[in-house]
Amino acid sequence: MAQSAEDVRPPTMADVAREAGVSHQTVSRVLSGHPNVRAATRDQVTLAIERLGYRRNSAARALVTRRTRTLGVIAVNTALYGPASTLTGLEEAAREEGYLVSTVSLRTGEGQGLKDAIDHLAAWGVEGVVAITPQRSHVQALAELDAPFPVVTVEGGHQLDLPGVSLDQELGARMVTEHLLAAGHRTVWHVAGPEDWLESEARTAGWRAVLEENGIRPPRVLAGDWSPLSGYRAGQELAGLALARRGATPVTAVFVANDQMALGVLRALREGGIRTPGQVAVAGFDDIPEAEYFPPPLTTVRQDFAAIGRRSIGLLVDHIEGRARKAEHLLVQPQLIMRASTRPSNEA
Repeated sequence: MAQSAEDVRPPTMADVAREAGVSHQTVSRVLSGHPNVRAATRDQVTLAIERLGYRRNSAARALVTRRTRTLGVIAVNTALYGPASTLTGLEEAAREEGYLVSTVSLRTGEGQGLKDAIDHLAAWGVEGVVAITPQRSHVQALAELDAPFPVVTVEGGHQLDLPGVSLDQELGARMVTEHLLAAGHRTVWHVAGPEDWLESEARTAGWRAVLEENGIRPPRVLAGDWSPLSGYRAGQELAGLALARRGATPVTAVFVANDQMALGVLRALREGGIRTPGQVAVAGFDDIPEAEYFPPPLTTVRQDFAAIGRRSIGLLVDHIEGRARKAEHLLVQPQLIMRASTRPSNEA
């Protein structure tokens, strides 16, 4: 027998009121968390909601409250581990706060692309936006836009007058470099990420600062682009320097700016007949899930993406509700994860 329209339509607030034997206004008070509802009545309404499978009409609620409970996320370079993991952390944190998320993913953070993303999210009625902006040019383009809602950045807000949250990248690099020097290495080489990336700049700055504080002249930086291939090419150069054993800057320890490049470095060293960590210790950054299973397991810096997500969403909600300062910037602490790819140098 065919179902009637009443059988297939979603339940309404009136249906819940009828099922619970209360008024429409009482159901509304229960849904809004109003304190002046008896516990027994609240339980009665809650059971009716569960029996009927009632879901609130978010569009209708937005018309009444002028709140959509929707946040926007603009994410650039989500194919990379860091931005992708940050996006996951943001979405989970927003759900925990009771917000829906509308995400726009961009391949590049050019000004027009960011403007189109802002316009798209504004059309969807978001209350605020978190922008994952890992490159300096992204942050500059974002700062020039006149967004109709609060905007919080992830990795980069401290560079301009924008609120934001980021991992303390420089501290993470310092921790790795200090760990390698404490193991007895005379110096630490560095394979950096690409130019214009704020994370790359901060990691290089932390590495350089530790060496200079210890009276060590930093070796020249080898450039990479976050990919294993770029790490492999840098590793081939390092392997050649290590085997030549020439000059006053021995190659016995390398800090690589991310774990994917570190994988390439490890392969190049292995193919060059150099043992890790016996001859050259290698450390990375990010603690990707595979890092523990590299040959050998990789010493690295762990980023707490869940904490970054929570603090970014919390800061955005504070701005939406008028509780935050304009350019507040929050730092999340990194954690050094020590594994078998680093150990005391034979030269110690």
